[in-house]
Amino acid sequence: MKRVRTRFAPSPTGYMHVGNLRSAIFAYLIAKHYNGDFILRIEDTDQERKVEGAVDIIYDTCLLCGLIPDEGPREGGNYGPYVQSKRLHIYKEYAEKLVEMGKAYYCFCSEECLEEMRKEAEKKKIPFMYDGRCQKLTKEEIEEKIKKGEKYVIRQKMPKDGMSVYHDIVYGEMTFENKLLEDQILLKSDGFPTYNFANVVDDHLMGITHVIRGNEYLTSTPKYNLLYDAFGWEKPTYIHLPMVVDFDMKKLSKRHGAASFMDLYKDGYLPEAVVNYLALLGWSPETTDEIFSLEELIKIFDPSRINKAPAIYDVKKLNWVNAHYIKKLSLDELLKITVPHLEQAYDLSDKSEDWIKHLVKIYQNHISYGKEIVEVTDLFFKKDISLDEECISFMEKGRAKEVVKCFAKYIKEVEEWTIDNIVDVINNVKKEMGVKGKDLYMPIRIMVSGQMHGPELPDTIYLLGKETIISRLNNLN
Repeated sequence: MKRVRTRFAPSPTGYMHVGNLRSAIFAYLIAKHYNGDFILRIEDTDQERKVEGAVDIIYDTCLLCGLIPDEGPREGGNYGPYVQSKRLHIYKEYAEKLVEMGKAYYCFCSEECLEEMRKEAEKKKIPFMYDGRCQKLTKEEIEEKIKKGEKYVIRQKMPKDGMSVYHDIVYGEMTFENKLLEDQILLKSDGFPTYNFANVVDDHLMGITHVIRGNEYLTSTPKYNLLYDAFGWEKPTYIHLPMVVDFDMKKLSKRHGAASFMDLYKDGYLPEAVVNYLALLGWSPETTDEIFSLEELIKIFDPSRINKAPAIYDVKKLNWVNAHYIKKLSLDELLKITVPHLEQAYDLSDKSEDWIKHLVKIYQNHISYGKEIVEVTDLFFKKDISLDEECISFMEKGRAKEVVKCFAKYIKEVEEWTIDNIVDVINNVKKEMGVKGKDLYMPIRIMVSGQMHGPELPDTIYLLGKETIISRLNNLN
């Protein structure tokens, strides 16, 4: 079997959103499942949209997620350069080869000329398609125009009859009418190739065996295949991925609020959790398991199990997966993803290092991502608390207020502020009031924290401190 080679070929236009990252993950998993190579290629032919520093972001994202390229701009390899703007001479050579072979032609049509064609198409209420008029130019006419310095593009000559058929691993047999394929531009007037041309040339020259990309390219693939046929090249295996959408079934995009990987990372999501979640976005294993390491995913990844249906990006599910990974972190690892957010939100100058560690530790099983520590711990950083309707309703039931009064009596007598002494106070209330379970813990928790649920009550009381506890209890009506 031919060695499997996949590529991830992002454009350096900013942060990598989750849809791009999922494509990279799938390409990596397919390569490594078959003991093949994963190539990183930077497709920067659209110079206007290029963002300074975007290549660094792409690399940082891949490396954080464990998607280590075997070849790429920094790694090197036998098929470089791995940046398209450094390969312009290659595209020019192959575009001119197609012209020589009669598979492409020079087009000198100005933008004004093309605009007239568009208006004419609008009048006839038909889709605009370039009419191929420059195919009729003679060799002498072409040479004369080039000699005069007239700008030109090179267009692919498309067949006007018959069908184009190809097989996709996810979508099966795909069939398109050739008459619907426009004579697409291969080489622009500035010498840069179009995406459609450059990726075919690069995929062939870099030995890419499996092309993994979004399903928006399903309809473009016949054009790519005609280029492969024109050169007599072997076509790759196609794997088109279902679109990632929101709950309104709209395509996920940065412009519409979709998080980039770096947004998630800065908010305290763990790269291994994000990879785990995105691998299950549009793909399912044979088992019902949902937690997988990258190594486990490599072993079990089967591209034939990629779904056709759009994949819904569900932040709640991502949080569930991430929470699973957070529970396994060491305290030092947990501090790294939480403390910076606490420092940004609150004044910690009067808090000891041990106090901060204790706070973070007791919330390890209560947060889904690092930044969430700010929201769940606000009760420790404000003087007064207020009770919502549910808390007020609970405090009106049974002996809730009596339990709190009993607790207040004992807690005021504590001299050494330790968790053991706080536990003793709670046990004294239990004995004196003859209550247990939520009838014991809930009233105390509500009055000291303003919440009905949280981490261990003795830890919460300890971290709040005696002064704050007594102040809040004094507000009991």
